Amino acid sequence: MSLLRILLTPIFVALLFLDSMTFKILSFVVFTSASITDYYDGYAARKYNIITMWGQFLDPLADKILVSSALICFSNLGYVPYWMALVIVVRDFMITGLRSWAILKGKPISTSRLAKVKTYLQFVVLYYVFLQYLLVSSRLTGTAGAAVQRIVEWNLIYPLSLSITLLTVLTGAIYLIGNFSHVRMIAGSIYRIFAPNDV
Repeated sequence: MSLLRILLTPIFVALLFLDSMTFKILSFVVFTSASITDYYDGYAARKYNIITMWGQFLDPLADKILVSSALICFSNLGYVPYWMALVIVVRDFMITGLRSWAILKGKPISTSRLAKVKTYLQFVVLYYVFLQYLLVSSRLTGTAGAAVQRIVEWNLIYPLSLSITLLTVLTGAIYLIGNFSHVRMIAGSIYRIFAPNDV
């Protein structure tokens, strides 16, 4: 399922930018399908108690690829501020790298409840942004068009995006502080790679 989520991501991105309302709706369907696979991954792992090193690495990576791609897309479309998307993307891949290091060292980092809430809220906000984008793109007129205009005027996307950005930074800081020994080992390894050789 994780591989399917990764494979569906470029399809959703490509459909999103095609100049047709039909393709944009299909993009939403593909995005929804990709996000649902995350639920089934977790459900299957819990039901059958299937926890593998490969799954521990690939599942969060697939989530980050899907979420990051959506954030970058909606930043380019002018819906999510660039700096918020950048902060979330950098944080998510930095923590994914930390988790991957821990898995390789045989000391996997368990996902905190707050981090799970963070991922859930990221998807909720992205769905809201996606739906607003579809409504605006549909160019409705009359009463429906006026309703869409009111939704746009509420400008809820900014505070919602800011809330998940702050929560993402908070959970990232918690991971770094709680796993500082891993951070120190990674920093030491990087230093040994780039430090000048002793003469």
